[in-house]
Amino acid sequence: MNPMLNIAIRAARQAGNIITKYYDTADATEFKQKGNHDLTNFVEMKAKRKIIDIIFKSYPNHIIFTENDSQIYQKNEQVQWIINVLDDNVNYIKKLPHFSITIATRVKGRSEIAVVYDPMRNELFCAWRGHGTQLNGYRLRGSSIRYLDEAILSTNAMFTEHESNVSTIDTFQKLLYRCADFRRSGSVALDLAYVASGRLDGYYAINLKPHDFTAGDLLVREAGGLVTDFSGDNNYFFSGNIIAGNARIVQSMLTQIRTKQ
Repeated sequence: MNPMLNIAIRAARQAGNIITKYYDTADATEFKQKGNHDLTNFVEMKAKRKIIDIIFKSYPNHIIFTENDSQIYQKNEQVQWIINVLDDNVNYIKKLPHFSITIATRVKGRSEIAVVYDPMRNELFCAWRGHGTQLNGYRLRGSSIRYLDEAILSTNAMFTEHESNVSTIDTFQKLLYRCADFRRSGSVALDLAYVASGRLDGYYAINLKPHDFTAGDLLVREAGGLVTDFSGDNNYFFSGNIIAGNARIVQSMLTQIRTKQ
């Protein structure tokens, strides 16, 4: 196994232990004085420090990017680690047990390894470029659904009507009218992991940041799927707009997005 993948798995599992510990004890007396957001910030910082310590112990010269950093997509000779400690923190605050830890590396502008860990279900999705995607050691392949009207899609799009959200709702409606059903879980990384595993057939997202999707992107592609921007190109690291699924579903989604009403 790739040694960086081993380190990423170890870091994700140990961060997961921290996150689940405080999830289970959030109602304890010592935490009742903290607000939900304060507690979540505390947990995120503690888990983030654990991940960074583990990475730097083995790779002190590598670069680490977190959810507060930008320009991850730029090519660099040094190895870049992209981490998202708690995706989705709102689910965590609301005690909805659907969130993940994500860790990915990029080498010379190409994603090399990816880990998405769901600590509540103890499901660890991982990928190594050229070696496929696995869930807890078992090889994954994405959905084989051929037609959009049979597909279950997921999105990060906000469903509230607002002047700045008109085009998003417009595009969402085009897909909603054509697919079998839609989901919105809150966790981008788990949505993409579910596309890689065939639990979801496709994914549509807007305005993502690299820490949101870098790990999930590699999971999908190594499971035989496609990830594109809304033009069918691979510029989503710049735009943050993503379509993911198998080749037939991605093409059908792109067709609907481009269709004028």
